[in-house]
Amino acid sequence: MATVAEWIEGARPRTLPNAVAPVVAGIGLAIQLGAFTWWQSLLALLVALSLIIGVNFANDYSDGIRGTDENRVGPLRLVGSGVAAPKLVLTAALACLGLAGVLGLVLVIATGRWWLLVMGAVCILGAWFYTGGKKPYGYVGLGEIAVFVFFGLAAVLGTVYVQAGKVSWEAVGTAIAVGCFSTGVLTANNLRDIPTDREVGKKTLAVRLGDSGTRRFYLLLITVPYVVSIILGIAHPLALIALITAAMLITPVKAITSGGTGRGLIPVLRDTGLVMLAWSVLTAIALALS
Repeated sequence: MATVAEWIEGARPRTLPNAVAPVVAGIGLAIQLGAFTWWQSLLALLVALSLIIGVNFANDYSDGIRGTDENRVGPLRLVGSGVAAPKLVLTAALACLGLAGVLGLVLVIATGRWWLLVMGAVCILGAWFYTGGKKPYGYVGLGEIAVFVFFGLAAVLGTVYVQAGKVSWEAVGTAIAVGCFSTGVLTANNLRDIPTDREVGKKTLAVRLGDSGTRRFYLLLITVPYVVSIILGIAHPLALIALITAAMLITPVKAITSGGTGRGLIPVLRDTGLVMLAWSVLTAIALALS
């Protein structure tokens, strides 16, 4: 039986900024539009957290039963390591995804933003079929696109739209920036896993790009948010404050450019997620005050 600590590690807490950051950014944008509602923001946050924990357990289950995680470097995999029965991990995944669905439904009913039901359903299906099903799209190099869409565009714009009933150009730019950060986290993860993914036939984008190409792709992704900050800063000078978070990227960039591999890349995932969260908080505050 897995311990509580092992279940927590299996939920991959390092990925939680991917859920929190877009909602925080969306809150700042909603305030800017004069449409902030605390309980709607809270529900949006709970939906995002339930979704990302659900997809983490779903990935653990699907990769585990395929044998993909047997030699994986990184955080504990519950099924792959054998500390938890596959059925239990599957139950945890379905419970989290189900909770995301229920909370999202409550939010839609309460606000009357009915078309968001479609977006929510797509997000839940995307969470499962990332590594689940007979032909998981994460195994053919489409995972980065999904993360950009679900934890960037959908999460930020959804948080804004459910409260304001519209989105602004600032919201679109911010969503692109957060999506790039979030995709950067996954890219660092997949860079670390290139050797083991190749062995099991998992053709992630990192496997397709190769080691050097993936490193260049990561650097491109983390550059985009700062271009967005400069663009936002033209109309809202306070938004330029988010540029200071670039200093937090010094260590992960060194790990990427110096050829770090295996466990040496694990801190890159954590640090990129923290930078994304810091950038989102500062940008949200700047836009809220503008």
